[in-house]
Amino acid sequence: MNTRQYTIRGVPKKLDDALRSECASSGRSLNSVLLGKLIDACNLGDGPKTNGLEQFAGTWIADPDFDAAIKEFDTIHPDEMIEWSSDS
Repeated sequence: MNTRQYTIRGVPKKLDDALRSECASSGRSLNSVLLGKLIDACNLGDGPKTNGLEQFAGTWIADPDFDAAIKEFDTIHPDEMIEWSSDS
């Protein structure tokens, strides 16, 4: 593998603290954590792609007014159905 070395200066303390905390919790080296983050940031990883919506997962809040507003969509009206065939 053809690799390069970088030196990064001027790392803010908050960033350093966050990176080192991740190293400690994951049991990985600083180099490994940084490489992983750079690879992810450049979309070069083999991992699953994300749609960016994971921040919303599990955040649903029940809303009775919304449920009432869409209740009509649960009703099937046979007289308004369109006949279709999978053969057409």
